[in-house]
Amino acid sequence: MATRAGSRKSRRPWNDRTRMKATWNGHVLAESDNIVTVEGNAYFPATALDPAAIRPSAQTSVCPWKGTAHYYSLEVGGKLNENAVWYYPEPKAAAAEIAGRVAFWKGVQVTS
Repeated sequence: MATRAGSRKSRRPWNDRTRMKATWNGHVLAESDNIVTVEGNAYFPATALDPAAIRPSAQTSVCPWKGTAHYYSLEVGGKLNENAVWYYPEPKAAAAEIAGRVAFWKGVQVTS
């Protein structure tokens, strides 16, 4: 299914001013109304991320158009969710709008 530029599933970054919240294991990890959506993923400002819930990870992956993603693991309530947060410290030009932002997966619920 094709997507239109700027839609939630598009590669083109889409700014959304809807207040969104990321939660896991009953804990709010991030909350913001400054969201950039790319390929259906909500990218929160890194400053919105609760630093007490994240742990460093050595995991990386490569996206051909965004660049190299780095990861954080989550630790909340004694439970660990490895590599559940990703970010691009130096995104390629096509993904410049996600610099300084984080996104979630692996059971993290992102809701508006």
